[in-house]
Formats: sequence, structure tokens, C-alpha cells
Amino acid sequence: MSIGTGERIATLDIVRGVAVMGILAMNIVAFADVPAAYFNPLAQTVAVRTGDLFAYAGNFLLFDGKMRGLFSFLFGASLLLMSETMALGRVRRRLFWLLLFGAAHFFLIWWGDILVTYAAIGFLALAFRNASPRALVVTAVVLILVQCAIFAGMTLYSLDLQGPVFAGTATPEQLKSWEELTRDTIMPSTARRAEAIALYQGPWTALVHHQVTEKAMFPVVGTFAFGWETLAYMLLGMAALKTGLLTGAWDNRRLLTWALVCLAVALPVYLVALRFLFRSEWAASAVFMWAFAAAAPVRPIMVTAFACLIILATRRGGPLVERIAAAGRAAFSNYLGTSIVMTGIFYGWGLGLYASLGRMELLLVVIAAWAVMLLWSKPWLERFRYGPLEWAWRSLTNWRVEPLRR
Repeated sequence: MSIGTGERIATLDIVRGVAVMGILAMNIVAFADVPAAYFNPLAQTVAVRTGDLFAYAGNFLLFDGKMRGLFSFLFGASLLLMSETMALGRVRRRLFWLLLFGAAHFFLIWWGDILVTYAAIGFLALAFRNASPRALVVTAVVLILVQCAIFAGMTLYSLDLQGPVFAGTATPEQLKSWEELTRDTIMPSTARRAEAIALYQGPWTALVHHQVTEKAMFPVVGTFAFGWETLAYMLLGMAALKTGLLTGAWDNRRLLTWALVCLAVALPVYLVALRFLFRSEWAASAVFMWAFAAAAPVRPIMVTAFACLIILATRRGGPLVERIAAAGRAAFSNYLGTSIVMTGIFYGWGLGLYASLGRMELLLVVIAAWAVMLLWSKPWLERFRYGPLEWAWRSLTNWRVEPLRR
């Protein structure tokens, strides 16, 4: 089917703007502290306070996985829209350049890049552009079940190791496997934490060397491990565009009904998961079971609820909504720009605040970054056609310097 323009663009930009802002709330801990602190609040380097636990709980319910899912949702919808308005070869060139941007982001700026995965999975998603909404949803469900099976396998593996490790009967091989499994997801050893702090508070050249020599395969492994879910979200985004959710075609009653039903299904699962995580004090098996395996099947339902609520809440427009839409139009610049600013704040080549702030203080950093996104995006786009990196991406895709000024 052919998709109209007009309100579609505004709706997509608004939801994308919320997503790119929300992704920072999700990623801020990964910028600022050891990787395990993202999944386990007790793993943060500074002393854990009650406020940090509340911040973790809010992040788990509102942002963790949902903003990434929403961003993937929008990416799939944008792919479908591009495939209807430009030649398929040009769409593939855009994905190729996105892959290169992502690789540069990963090796030169930050280890948490998602662009490589998006580009690689995007090539696969294009094959589904002519599928019906029903076929897209069914395929997405199958992919999510595969992702759940992978997470369930991780849970069983952690249980298999956890018993002998805690009983003191683990073999050297089991201890090594346990350390490799938990150092970046549950709790790093003292030595591992010291190594991470020294690395990220050290010179930029050491970081690049580490990425090239120690983590070069990380994007590939991550794509194979988590790409099933990413492709599912992209297909659901295509379905959402084709059914009118992301074009602004749904009326308020339909949006509210879907949001309430989806929340009624997904939110209780997240609340139960949160309870078990707190009770277990983020034991490995609990994290893999509740934060990964149990959350995976309900996360797309939560993403759908959020999309409906965002569209419903912003439908009347206004100055703030206009600024959010502008942040969405410049989402590529905001995403990569955020990585540069955040690593500049926390890494040794900048202010060197790595491993020195708790989750409560990090919320203030997030709010300040949101303010910057909202302040710069709109005036920039009033003077220029595209965000700076959107312009570079478009120029490279078309292999000519595109006009930038209005």
C-alpha cells in the first residue's frame, strides 16, 4: 500500500524524538560506570543509596529495552517509507553508510553502538516490505520466541554454573565460565572493576586499541545474539505504519484502548520481574530469567502501549511537541552527538567522571542532555534542511554534496 505524507511525518518524528531522548535514560549508566551496573544497581562503583534503587526501578519499568524497542520500531517504519519513495538500491546504500557510521561509532567513540546491528538487520527487514500487516506480526512473534529461547538458554546456563560456584565445588573451567558470564552483567571482580576504571579514565588511544584488539567481534556477536528481537521490532514498526498507528490515522479512543490493554498485559509482568530481581539481589539466574527471558515476550507489547500514549499525548501539538519532533528529525545527530558528549563527560579524554556518580546524579545529567537536544534541534532545522549528520549521511548516500541551508 502507498503511505501518505503530511501527518505521518509529524507523528514519526515525535515518536522518534521521544525514543532518542529515552535511549539516553537507558544508556546513561553504561556510559558512566562498569557494564554490570546497567543490569545490577548493586554493581555501581559508588555506594548504593535508596534513591539509586528507586532510579533503577523507574528505569527498568519505563526505559530499559522499551526505548531501544521503540527506536527499532521507528527504524522499521522508516525503512518501509523509504522503500516506497526511493529506489531500493539507494535504500541499501543508506544502510551501507549507516553500517560504516556505526563501526566508526563503536571503534572510536563508544562500545554500546546499535547502528551496526540496525544496518545489518535492516538489510533483512527490507525483504519483508511487501508483506501484509498480519504476516509481519506473525513473523515478529516467531522471532521473539526465538529470542526468548536464547534468553532461556542463558538462564539455564547460569543456573548450571551458579550451583557449584556458590557451593564451592566448581572446577577451574566452571569458575572461568562464571566470571566470563557475570563480569559484565552481574558483578565484576575487584580486579575487573579496577581494569575498567583505568581503561575508561585513561587516554582515548588506549580505548580505541581496546576496542580493536579486545572487542572487535562484539557488534557481530551482539547482532547474532539479539538481532532476532531487533528484526521483530522493525517488522512490527512496518505493520504499525501500514495499519495507520504511526501515520496518525488512529482516533483517540482506539489509541487509548490499545494503550490500556497493552499496559494491562505487560506492566504486571514487569512489576513481578522487578520484585524478584530485588528479592534475589540480582542473582545471575534471576537477572537472566526476569530481565531477559521474561521481559522479551512482553516488551513489544509495552512498546506498542508507549507508542499509542506518545501519539495521544502529543496530538494537540504545542511548542514542546514541536521541539520533540525536531529532536526526532535530527535523531541521528542527537544519538551520535550524545555519545560524544557523554564520553566527554565520563571518559578520561574529557572530564573523567567515570565511576564517580550514582544513578540519582546520572538522572540530572540525562535531564540536562534532554534540554540540550530540545534547545538546539528546532533552531538548527529552522535554518538548515537536515541535522548535520543527517546531511552527511544523505550526501554520502547520493555521492554528492546535498544543499544544507534552507
